Amino acid sequence: MARAGLTTARLVRAGAELADEVGFEQVTVSALARQFDVKVASLYSHVKNSHDLKTGIALLALEELADAVAVALAGRAGKDALAAFANVYRDYARQHPGRYAAAQFPLDPEAAAASAGGRHARMTRAILRGYDLTEPDQTHAVRLLGSVFHGYVTLELSGGFSHSAPGSQETWSWILDRLDALLRSWTAPAHSGGAPPHPSDAAPSTDRPMTP
Repeated sequence: MARAGLTTARLVRAGAELADEVGFEQVTVSALARQFDVKVASLYSHVKNSHDLKTGIALLALEELADAVAVALAGRAGKDALAAFANVYRDYARQHPGRYAAAQFPLDPEAAAASAGGRHARMTRAILRGYDLTEPDQTHAVRLLGSVFHGYVTLELSGGFSHSAPGSQETWSWILDRLDALLRSWTAPAHSGGAPPHPSDAAPSTDRPMTP
């Protein structure tokens, strides 16, 4: 029988906290059972297996990120919105590295559709519409931002910028300035034709959840 007081939501949140402490890849049902000092079998009425647990953590991380981004973007536009958006992801990754990694966890189509990934995509596109980008360039820009933010944050978390000048914050500000300039001066090259990609193609929860 399940231990009284244990719920799926409580286990997922505990798993998210454990991920921040020891790394997302180390989170398993067995590890969580040890943390609660219960038998593994007592958790199976709440989570099917470790994959199910990790899916729950991924959904939690995406929801937390979307909520934080929504607050940060309120009343902002242009470069201010771009910087606020980017800083939320960077700050979240530094404060919650396990959760950040969870946000990259591959979701099946049903879980992805129910996730906050769609909110991330809509907020990203709302920022880019402020730069007057249309398709397919808007989708290209979504992928560009995602690649730059995720790549930089991942390298920073691994200590890649810790031993040389200038400091990481200076470079981060420089990158945001250059991205803003690029988006403001974006000139679409000639295309060979074909239908523009569907907006959902760039959603962070499908191409890969997280940035942007």
